[in-house]
Amino acid sequence: MGRAVKTEAVVLRSMRYGEADRILHLYTPARGRVGAIAKGVRRARSRFGGRLEPFFRLRIELHEGRGELLTVTGAQTVDAYARLREDARALDAAARACDAVGRLFETSEPHPGVFNLLCRKLALLDERGGRAVDARSGALAFRLKLLLAAGLAPQLGACAACGEREHLVGFSGAAGGVVCAACEAGSFALGEHAYRFMTDAFGAPLHEAPQAPEAALAQVERAISATLEHHANVQLMPASGRSRRAAVS
Repeated sequence: MGRAVKTEAVVLRSMRYGEADRILHLYTPARGRVGAIAKGVRRARSRFGGRLEPFFRLRIELHEGRGELLTVTGAQTVDAYARLREDARALDAAARACDAVGRLFETSEPHPGVFNLLCRKLALLDERGGRAVDARSGALAFRLKLLLAAGLAPQLGACAACGEREHLVGFSGAAGGVVCAACEAGSFALGEHAYRFMTDAFGAPLHEAPQAPEAALAQVERAISATLEHHANVQLMPASGRSRRAAVS
């Protein structure tokens, strides 16, 4: 018989399926990432209208049967984040945020904090659009908070290899954080601005993401990528659509 599931969800991704259906990737507070099928949603008279599109925050009803995909039986809009849909840069940032959540938290393990963080990110993009204040720095601050939620936050207080607290000059994904001059073999340079951005971003609210020069942000993004590749085998899209400068080697 299956059972009914009622939950809030953010639509991470929506894909056409068959003649009139859609496959949805949803992120929920209590069930993590969920796959669902919305039958007949692409027909002109569908009762779901356009609310099953990416980035909608919904109160959704699902039927859980024997298959891997749940079936959407009802949906009400909590927030459509309509203003971000009018700004191409904001849409791109929302897509990258949802992609990061979907890749890093791809199981059914509940992470209500991640759900709330994603909703705050979408609300911030809805409020600010794609303006520079929420471009690459905001995207990287968001990713650092995702690392923290996943238990993958890099070691920043002392050398990840030997525990030394002085002369922290590099970052090693394999070691799991910053490294000192004596342990820097195999690491890449992490300058003072990049280091300060990372430490500040962990402690600041998302709407107060710190700022840093582009070269420092490139180092931060490289540190995040190295951490994910070594400890989660995950690769993310670039944090923003702008062209990226190479990190200082």
